[in-house]
Formats: sequence, structure tokens, C-alpha cells
Amino acid sequence: MAQSLDRLRESPSQTAGPYVHIGLTPNFCGISGVYASDLGSTMVNDRTRGERIGLKIRVLDGTGTPLKDALIEIWQADADGLYSPTEMRGAADPNFFGWGRCPTDMETGVCAFETIKPGRVPFRDGSLMAPHITLWIVARGINVGLHTRLYFSDEEKANGEDPILARIEHRVRVPTLIAERQGDTYVFDIHLQGEKETVFFDS
Repeated sequence: MAQSLDRLRESPSQTAGPYVHIGLTPNFCGISGVYASDLGSTMVNDRTRGERIGLKIRVLDGTGTPLKDALIEIWQADADGLYSPTEMRGAADPNFFGWGRCPTDMETGVCAFETIKPGRVPFRDGSLMAPHITLWIVARGINVGLHTRLYFSDEEKANGEDPILARIEHRVRVPTLIAERQGDTYVFDIHLQGEKETVFFDS
């Protein structure tokens, strides 16, 4: 006879704790011998096509204070707008790993990626989205990972044509998704709360 399971309840959500870093970035935590390097720490090699860029990302709480225990993952297309490892529209760059993972620095709260500027990817209606990078953020105080996007300040024309940015009702919030270029690096602040709260998306 089958046992009734109606006595079982869903476990309560909990914020990301130290086990996130221990499990996902053991070398960063000083635990060696699990991986030669933490997964997602390297996205490019000397044969990767496209414009090399750096990303400097901070996660700020409602007071504007950087979180020093956040972890960010990014996904993006290659320089031709193709996703790795498989892409129905063509062959993605085999020397580009389109996913990265990085914890924020425990002193500065800055998370740094070395990558390439992505190409434009078609939206489901065939129109082209602006170059962008998808981000997923976990940290203390966050029960469910947050999903947002990073667009580029020097892609003003493409940003103006982007079908996702066009859907943002309150236009004053669009700048919360734009990373500012400083030389070869784009600087991006993710505000969890407050006047500059970043636009987040349903996953």
C-alpha cells in the first residue's frame, strides 16, 4: 500500500551562505585539490575571436554598500552572436567559453571577468537584440538567485533597437542595465534596492 506523502512540506528558502563559495569556488576559499582552477574562472584563450574586454561588477545593498560575499555567473554569445557549445545558426567559436563564474573580492566587493564583447543575437521575432551579457547573482539576503542583463554604453544605437530594453515601462530605469566603458573595461553596479535599483528579470 502506497504511503501518503501529504505530511511532507517544502523546505523553507534560505539565503546563500558560505557553502555557495565552498562548493562553487573552492580555490577562492583556499580549498585546493578539488579543481585545478575554479570552474568558470577562464572564458578566453589566445585564439578567441573578438574584442577583449574586462568587466568590473559590484553588487550594492540598499545603503550603497558593496556586498563582499556575492557570487556572479555570466552567460553570453561569442563575437559573432553565437552561443557555445552548440548553435543552430552556425559554428560558435570553439575557443570561447560563453559562461563564467566569479565571487566578489572579500575586501573591495568587486567581481572581475576577462571576456570578449558579444555580438548581436536575434530575438524570437527575428529582430536583433543589442550586445548584452546575462547575469545571475546570489548573496546573503537573497533567497532566489537574481537574473539581470548588462548592456554596453557605447552601443547606443543597438540599445535603442533592443526589444527587451523597449519593454521596460519606466524608461528612467533603463540606465540601471547599462555598463559604462572605462578604457578596455566596462564597469557595472547592480543595486539590490533603493533609488537606483537594477531591473531584474523573471528567470
